[in-house]
Amino acid sequence: MALSGDHKSRGELRIYDSEDEVKTVLAEYVAEISDAAVQEHGVFALAISGGSLIDLMGKLLQPPYNKTVDWTKWYILWADENVVSKNHEDSSFKHAKDVFLSKVPIVPSHAVSINDSVSAEEAAEDYEFVIRQLVRTRVVNASEISDCPKFDLILLELGTDGHVASLFPNHAALNERKEWVTFITDSPTPPPERITFTLPVINSASNVAMVATGESKADAVLLAVDEIGPDRPSIPARMVQPPNGKLVWFLDKLAASKLEDSDLNN
Repeated sequence: MALSGDHKSRGELRIYDSEDEVKTVLAEYVAEISDAAVQEHGVFALAISGGSLIDLMGKLLQPPYNKTVDWTKWYILWADENVVSKNHEDSSFKHAKDVFLSKVPIVPSHAVSINDSVSAEEAAEDYEFVIRQLVRTRVVNASEISDCPKFDLILLELGTDGHVASLFPNHAALNERKEWVTFITDSPTPPPERITFTLPVINSASNVAMVATGESKADAVLLAVDEIGPDRPSIPARMVQPPNGKLVWFLDKLAASKLEDSDLNN
C-alpha cells in the first residue's frame, strides 16, 4: 500500500500500487464486513454496482474466503442495474451469476434481481417494494436517522465523469429524496434504461466503499475528494457522504495521481 489517511469529510483514502492489489484488499475488506455483520445481526446485506466491480468478487472465490465466508447469510442486491433481460450481456445479474454467484452457496433467492419484464419505472417501484419487505422483516436494518434502509455495505465504482451507481452529473435523479430506488431512461452511456439507488439510500449505509483504478479516473477522484473551488464542478461522487456510516476509497496510484501529497496526509 502506498498511502492511507483521512481526507476531512471525504472519507478514508486507501491507495495501492496496482489495480490487482486493490482487488485483493477489497476482497479482504468485504469479507471482514461480512463476518462482522453476520456476528452482529445474523446476515450480511450487500448492495453492489455493476460493471468491473463484479469481477473483484472473483477474489472471494479464492482461499481463505471460499472456506471462511458464511455465504448462506449473504443477501446481495444491486445499487444500480440495467433494465434488460437477465440473460442479456448488459445484465449485472448475469455478469455476477457467471463470475461469482454460481460458484458459491448463496441462497438463490438472496440474490435479488430486478423484474426484467416491466418498464424501467415499474422495475424501480418493484425493487423498492422488495427492499421495503427486507427492511420490514429485518433482513436489512433500518437507518436510525432516516426512513431509509441501512445496508451493511454499498460497493460503488467511480465513473470517469464522476457518476456513482446510475446517478450521473446534472441529472434530475440526483435530487430524488423521497424514493429509495429511482429510474432513468436517458443514461449517457448505454443501455439507456436503468434503475438506481438514490443518494439518501447510499448515504444511509453503514459502510460505503468507493473504488477507482486507472489514470482515466484521476480527474474524477480529484473532484470527488479535493477541496473544491468555485471553478470546479460538483460531481455525484462528492455527494456520497454517509453521516452515520463509514466511507472508504480504494484507489490505485494512477487514479490518485492528481492528488497532492499534502492532501493525502490530511
